[in-house]
Amino acid sequence: MIQIRASEDRGHANHGWLDTYHSFSFADYYDPAHLNFSALRVLNEDRVQPGQGFPRHGHRDMEIVTYVLEGALEHRDSMGNGSVIRVGDAQRMSAGTGVQHSEANPSKTEAVHFLQIWIQPHTNGLPPSYEQKHFAPAELADQLRLIASPDGRDGSVIIHQDAFIYAARFDNTRTIAQPLAPERRAYLHVARGALRANQTPLHTGDGARIENETRVDLAVIAGTECLLFDLA
Repeated sequence: MIQIRASEDRGHANHGWLDTYHSFSFADYYDPAHLNFSALRVLNEDRVQPGQGFPRHGHRDMEIVTYVLEGALEHRDSMGNGSVIRVGDAQRMSAGTGVQHSEANPSKTEAVHFLQIWIQPHTNGLPPSYEQKHFAPAELADQLRLIASPDGRDGSVIIHQDAFIYAARFDNTRTIAQPLAPERRAYLHVARGALRANQTPLHTGDGARIENETRVDLAVIAGTECLLFDLA
């Protein structure tokens, strides 16, 4: 079964410096039908204007994954980490018992476009931690590349939950298949472009809840970028 979450049905707020879309309830946007999907709690698509950003603020008991689509995002936190997240990077911050951080667009001319993902951890009260890895264009091209997992397999960042995040950028029109183990579900987000998931069409900004399926067949056009979440 595939249930579409159309791009235009997402929560939306434009604050001038920040243009944001929420696939699930977040901040002032509340929809009881879209609180979460399994452990996937937040999937925000954000565009931050040059020189703007989120001032220092706190989180706890959440796995936060940031994936940049265009531009760059500067991160600083109370653990002493400071980095710039660029296209091809996957950053994971485990908030655990509590962490403070800020995020800003360091460019004076270019907006940053990114996805921020929150995964509920399997255990509360973990020590805060941080990880960032880069995936070269060839690693993401025309395939679903694992970028986050519970055990760090294949060079992915580690998240404290039975969840796997795959990313892909398709330079060519093609079809690929991703198996789903029994009792597992998936969430698909199309960051740009268009595809068909098990014959169901999706376009830029669309999402899909996938349940009671043994595999996900993606027929993708060139220029498409997407993320797939394999969830318990």
